[in-house]
Amino acid sequence: MVTRASIAELHAGMHECLDLILELAAGVPHDLLAKELPGFGHATVLKQITHVLETEAGWIRRLQSLTFEPLEVGLTVDELRQAKQRVMAATRAYLNSTSEADLNAELTEEPQEWVGPLRAPVFILMHIVTHSFHHKGQMVAMLRLLGYPAPDTDLQRE
Repeated sequence: MVTRASIAELHAGMHECLDLILELAAGVPHDLLAKELPGFGHATVLKQITHVLETEAGWIRRLQSLTFEPLEVGLTVDELRQAKQRVMAATRAYLNSTSEADLNAELTEEPQEWVGPLRAPVFILMHIVTHSFHHKGQMVAMLRLLGYPAPDTDLQRE
């Protein structure tokens, strides 16, 4: 059984890593953050960040059978920071409202707007984390291509 505390710690670490990206992005001209780079599914750094936040928010809302609410398009780094805080708080609130037994039990009813097979909420929360790190790696590559190499953004770092 995965504990609520272990998921909360992993989730917080994921957001600390995103904070490193946002801190770097704050020093990059907006036009570069909005510059499309070929070869990436979400072609700009801003779209990558937005996608990560929307995915987390969407899955947490789905786990609660709530309707998905997309973020605005073309947000600034400061607006994305604020959105990140809201998304993170919503995930924490969900975690705190759910028992460990329910977190680890496979869903038996399909929540509203569900995608894919029914899974335990802990699986979805782990998906949120791995999804974020996948895209964080893409953001790091994109920032490097734009001339702004990122510091160490790994979960386990010095």
